Amino acid sequence: MQHGELTVAAMLRYGERAFPDAEVITYDPEHTSTTSFAQVASRAAQLANALTGIGIKPSDRVGTFCFNHHVHLEAYLGVPAMGSVIHTLNIRLAPDQLQYVIADAEDSAIIVDGVVLPMLAQVLDRCPSVRVLIVVGPVLDPTVLEQLGKRLQVIDYEEFLGAQSTAFAWPQVVETDAAMICYSSGTTGNPKGVVYSHRSTYLHAVSALPLYGQRSWNIVASKGDRALIVVPMFHAAAWGAPYACWLTGSTMIMPGRFLQAEPLASIIETFQPTVSSGVPTIWNDLFNYLESQPRDISSLRMLTSGGSATPRSLIEGYLNRYNIPMVSGWGMTETSPVCTLAIPPSGTPRDRLVDYLETAGKVVPGVELRIVDDGQQVLPWDGKAIGEIQVRGPWITAGYMGGLGTENFDDGWLRTGDIATVDREGYVRIVDRTKDVIKSGGEWISSIELENAIMDHPCVAEAAVIAVPDDRWFERPLAFIVVKPGMQLDPAELREFLTSRVAKWWLPERYSFVDAIPRTSVGKFHKKVLREGFQAGNYVVQTFGQSVTQEA
Repeated sequence: MQHGELTVAAMLRYGERAFPDAEVITYDPEHTSTTSFAQVASRAAQLANALTGIGIKPSDRVGTFCFNHHVHLEAYLGVPAMGSVIHTLNIRLAPDQLQYVIADAEDSAIIVDGVVLPMLAQVLDRCPSVRVLIVVGPVLDPTVLEQLGKRLQVIDYEEFLGAQSTAFAWPQVVETDAAMICYSSGTTGNPKGVVYSHRSTYLHAVSALPLYGQRSWNIVASKGDRALIVVPMFHAAAWGAPYACWLTGSTMIMPGRFLQAEPLASIIETFQPTVSSGVPTIWNDLFNYLESQPRDISSLRMLTSGGSATPRSLIEGYLNRYNIPMVSGWGMTETSPVCTLAIPPSGTPRDRLVDYLETAGKVVPGVELRIVDDGQQVLPWDGKAIGEIQVRGPWITAGYMGGLGTENFDDGWLRTGDIATVDREGYVRIVDRTKDVIKSGGEWISSIELENAIMDHPCVAEAAVIAVPDDRWFERPLAFIVVKPGMQLDPAELREFLTSRVAKWWLPERYSFVDAIPRTSVGKFHKKVLREGFQAGNYVVQTFGQSVTQEA
């Protein structure tokens, strides 16, 4: 058989030729723009010509510090296709971590949204590899441009593309070469670089085609999916959604920086997406907003949710109120990221749908998954055995940049740190992270399951659970709770609510009511911050309804 290299350039050519009239809609409340796939492809070629003109060579790293929009998509396609490597910089990183990943990747140029240029500017003094900034859109503070221009070449993106040719001789790239660098969230220590190859990126995109490839085969009018890509393009390749949509001709609706509930509701009502991808916190905020401000979201046939566990109550809410299933998935930056999808078996009765949708899902073709105990013994898929998830496959990393984190690999398997069970049908249920599981009196308490049970209470907006020291049981759960606006909740009432939902010995004795729960750069609960705050005595903890200040 012939051997064809699986590359980003191959994807670029396919989408351009097969779906030239498909659209990318970039939302802005003042000026929404629409760009065709043919135009995106032409501009990707112009970008490649312009980058070549400033000396960017194959294997050089080009950073992006951008939200979701058509320009970011042009970089997703053009930079790897020209043989260089796109490095998506997480806008939510702390300054020290942002500086670290730029320096570690040795980015030569960075494409940056003007609205977040000040965030980037504060670390560039410590990033000697960066010599060119390419600025997208207006800059609110021109003095930032003046200061940066004294030591860097600063160019407006549209001027950069300017009169560049819309044709580029895409080089013959080896499919195992680097295409993209993403960094882990770095909740413990500095982030670690994960390098996605052209081959892994291509295969991962193909695995996601069933999510975005629904089309109406009406002879008169064939209309494809319309995907609202909420998951940030600066995080884990936006779960592969931009590439999958490019390969299916699905309309991409890019929300820019407008990820709050009100603009998202407006985007859905106006542009009528059929599918959307995002983290549970986004969907929770949207659901709560729609309770008081109803909007038409009936165009959605499916939501996908990942990054952290989706509460069963939220899945039930969307399914029962709006007839929209929420399909959860599981993965990590190290896995490109999708490894499992919670798609119920064909013919599942409606009253059983949530039982499948609330799982992490079944492993997708191309990925192998096992669970192992502390002695690395492989455990059965019986729904009872609990062990650490390990995975391998063509889009699973074999190592980190710089040879870091070798302890995370075992004979070709990636040790994920997630604790789970797998039932006989192959559906994975995440129990906890190895560092978050609570060991009380020798028994495990799943912080994730306890959080979901707490969030089932109608007064609770969010909940996060950590382990805290206990004289008798070694560790016990402490629940941090955000109460919905205008509501009140007493710990004794909540404890009574939980008695029918979790084992008696899981019931927390300690509660802390907070205005907000800290989050990582990718939207997960930042339990390290909660643990440190508890140890420092920064939280008021209630025990059986009595308010006390917890000392370190």
